[in-house]
Amino acid sequence: MTTNMGPLHPYWPRHLKLDNYVPNDIPAWQILVGLFSISGVLISSMWLLSGRASVVPLGTGRRLALCWFAVCTFIHLVIEGWFSLYHDILLEDQAILSQLWKEYSKGDSRYIISDNFVVCMETLTAIAWGPVSLWVVIAFLRQQPCRFILQLVVSVGQFYGDVLYFATELRDGLQHGEPGHPVYFWFYFVVMNAIWIVVPAILIFDSVKHLTAAQSVLDSKVMKTKSKRN
Repeated sequence: MTTNMGPLHPYWPRHLKLDNYVPNDIPAWQILVGLFSISGVLISSMWLLSGRASVVPLGTGRRLALCWFAVCTFIHLVIEGWFSLYHDILLEDQAILSQLWKEYSKGDSRYIISDNFVVCMETLTAIAWGPVSLWVVIAFLRQQPCRFILQLVVSVGQFYGDVLYFATELRDGLQHGEPGHPVYFWFYFVVMNAIWIVVPAILIFDSVKHLTAAQSVLDSKVMKTKSKRN
């Protein structure tokens, strides 16, 4: 809704008509502190668990990767799952997760207008990558043979989804957030999403390295077996 004083909401583009918008009653800093506190607890817990519950000792890098997947499980299943279920009522809802999405949408308003791409992407992410991220954690703790395949699948999915996320907004002319804003553009939109390109890229490389090594060992055994038969 707009008046002579301008739009009665904080979102871009400024001409958006959002008649059912209800401002957050929780300060932004409290929402962010809550989100990062939960993430910190998950990281600390997973670090301890990976040192005690794994069937074989895990190195620092692998334990950090499991911390990442523990946080991914929470974000994909809970936060993105919430968006998938309630994206159509976010503007008027005052549940804490709805307020979190309304705050984040100051950097990308596609979330509060239920843009088709973000709804489909976040729904797929919640349904697929949330459970599989948890499976990755279990697979590495139990040394399941499929562990690097699972890590590769999730990481490729995250990387690909995030590239599309940036690419679609670039094609739209970066119109869904305030360009150059230090918090809403650079932190919410750029930094918090760039993480989902950088970390998955590292884990894709890690998976390919281990799967290639495993295939090389298998090929070597097959060749030796053939040589003996000949």
